[in-house]
Amino acid sequence: MNKEQSSKVAEAELDLNNALVNADISNGYEEYLALFDHFYDENIEVASDSNPDPLVGKARVLPIIFNFLMPLHVMAEIGGLSVRLRYTPLFSDKREEQHADWSLDLVGATARSVMVSWSSARRWKDARVIYERHSDHRQFGEALTMIDLDFGDAT
Repeated sequence: MNKEQSSKVAEAELDLNNALVNADISNGYEEYLALFDHFYDENIEVASDSNPDPLVGKARVLPIIFNFLMPLHVMAEIGGLSVRLRYTPLFSDKREEQHADWSLDLVGATARSVMVSWSSARRWKDARVIYERHSDHRQFGEALTMIDLDFGDAT
């Protein structure tokens, strides 16, 4: 990867990460799906510590993303859940990989909170993510329950 390609990859990584952080899940999950469609290659490979055999292709990855985003959206829009996503870019000694630490802060209507954190590594080709790996998943605080949300008369 030459210097110009490396610069374009770093810019695309920054654009994707900032778009993810600035999207508002309480308004809907569609913005996240549009980012996936725009930034990720059709033959994306996604792996994690819990599933080292990568899922290959958007069609295999999309249901996983949807199953994560849909309940998060409902809890944020209707249940009063506050959601904050943050990232910190990390130095990588591999020019073709971009690394970051992520944290997802969830605060219920009762003010009880939980934070989930993980690390990611992405490989890019032609401004599209071709490989992504998530590792070092950690949870700080107890999982939120229905009691921590405000569904009014729905509960």
